[in-house]
Amino acid sequence: MRSMNEQKIIVLTGSLGEGHNQASKAIMESAKRNYPHLRVKVIDYMELTHPRLHVAGQFFFVQWMKHFPSVYGYLFQKTREENALIHMLKRSSTFSLHKLGTMLEAEKPAIVVSTFPPAAAGMSLLKAMGYTDVPTVTVMTDHTDHSYWIHSHTDYYMVGSDRVKSALERKGVPSAKISMTGIPVHPLYSQPVDQDQLRAYYGLKTSEKVVLIMGGGEGMIDKEIIELMKSRRYPQHVRFMVVCGRNMKLYQTLLEDFADHPQIKVMGYVDRMHELMAMADLMVTKPGGLTISEALTMKCPMLLVKPLPGQEQDNADYLVGIGVARQAMAGELQHQLLTLMTSPSILQEMKRKAAMNTHKDSARSVLTRLMDIQQNYRPSREWADVNPVPYEVLNREVYANESRHHY
Repeated sequence: MRSMNEQKIIVLTGSLGEGHNQASKAIMESAKRNYPHLRVKVIDYMELTHPRLHVAGQFFFVQWMKHFPSVYGYLFQKTREENALIHMLKRSSTFSLHKLGTMLEAEKPAIVVSTFPPAAAGMSLLKAMGYTDVPTVTVMTDHTDHSYWIHSHTDYYMVGSDRVKSALERKGVPSAKISMTGIPVHPLYSQPVDQDQLRAYYGLKTSEKVVLIMGGGEGMIDKEIIELMKSRRYPQHVRFMVVCGRNMKLYQTLLEDFADHPQIKVMGYVDRMHELMAMADLMVTKPGGLTISEALTMKCPMLLVKPLPGQEQDNADYLVGIGVARQAMAGELQHQLLTLMTSPSILQEMKRKAAMNTHKDSARSVLTRLMDIQQNYRPSREWADVNPVPYEVLNREVYANESRHHY
């Protein structure tokens, strides 16, 4: 077996939401900084398998989240545990597997990492049918235990918390297959920062309280937050920094609305988010898996607003449970925000608990574990007796066989 130095890591991601891509990029960037001998290649699973549909898929997914969150939440809960519906959804992720198989034959990776559930489903089925014996690892990017992440021929799982580890064990995944590495974030979030110097650069006083308003990559900022900022019913020492992401329409609207407002700074897409989190006394955000992991790494207290039913609510429950965040229910945002802005002892306690629950340099921890897995991996004996079947049969008939396999 050749060493990892001579081979490469393939990371399969997906463009439904920003978190899967950000986690993949974090792994690749950490390899460049810490293990330059490793070759990490990130591949969009949707673009690989459905090149004509993946852009439209991204658009419709965002629209679905905006306009029909309750439907998404219903389906999420309906498929949390293994059942006929989730088996159908897993199978739908495996069309065009010949493209995935062809990629593996061309790249010859030492290990394949999936940060996107459909990619993990595809790799599991290829292994089940004998097309590959490459070690497969799933890096979970939320604090959830949804069955869509779990596949019988996934070799290892990397998770962000004890909560997820315990949930996987209850679902039958052996403890030895689970590593608690933290959700991988960019190495910049683990670097020491000079907060006073940063505040001076951004024109902020050390005495001011900075509230960072996050809209995620799609700039989905709740109207209640915008109305609160317009009301000016908050102390003079509070400064808002609003990040609109790629939502240019929202960015232009807020830029005009708050052009003469000395307490509010509006920004579009930001590529130095770690600096903003380092300056912030509080971050108001939806609880996406990567955003909250970055905030935890920076020990930034969070006020969570309108999480989507599903993995975002799971993330919110986890953060509130460990004491690093509060969730503002409908109509509570202004009260919650003012309470936190006038209670330094509460914010300090949230920072302390964040420090206890963070995973510093999580992307490097993932890479270290990947190298260990690859060096010690031995294919199961079952591979010797497997005869690969045609790809078209994979897509049509044999998923049921794979789904009957248990740990």
